[in-house]
Amino acid sequence: MAFISVFDVLGPNMIGPSSSHTAGACSIALLAQKMIPGPITDVEFTLYGSFARTYRGHGTDRALLGGIMGFATDDKRIPDSFEIASERGLKYRFLTNEEEEDIHPNTVDIRMTGRDGQILTVRGESLGGGKVRISRINQVEVDFSGEYSTLIVIHLDTPGVVAHITRCLSDRNVNIAFMKLFREAKGQTAYSIVESDGRLPQDISDQIRENPSVRAVMLVQT
Repeated sequence: MAFISVFDVLGPNMIGPSSSHTAGACSIALLAQKMIPGPITDVEFTLYGSFARTYRGHGTDRALLGGIMGFATDDKRIPDSFEIASERGLKYRFLTNEEEEDIHPNTVDIRMTGRDGQILTVRGESLGGGKVRISRINQVEVDFSGEYSTLIVIHLDTPGVVAHITRCLSDRNVNIAFMKLFREAKGQTAYSIVESDGRLPQDISDQIRENPSVRAVMLVQT
């Protein structure tokens, strides 16, 4: 018999009519904005499948924009996301793609530009009941839920980098729940993703960056 939690039955605390189209959308964007340093100045959302067809009526657009500004799923400011974004000087656009069918029906690509000009693209999928999955970062296929504090290390696919990451975590007594490696191709850019049972030390990034093959480190705390 499969275990069903109270959360699965009741769904998340949320503003909006749909756990998939509102709470899930907000959660995806909230995760995405934690991956880019500093305030976001420009964001472009490309919506697919049912997201693309119903985003206005279900408030997906307001939820995505709220998440990008750091609003949680139950934040009462979500209905006013457009106005708040304009007040903050955040530029935003919503595009739709209903032609691509080989994709989860509740999928969004989020292209963010930070104040320093850094650009990051994240793909997220809303799976139902407020649960989500991040499935792509900068065109590299990845897989994590955001339910755990997550360390994302972008590095060259060279020997010793993964050992360096795990050693840094071990030195700080971090308990690894899951660790996965994704890469463009052998010897090219790789993404090591570590999900931890507890919050990650905020300064762990500096220690991991000491390896010359490491290009960037992101902390997504829950």
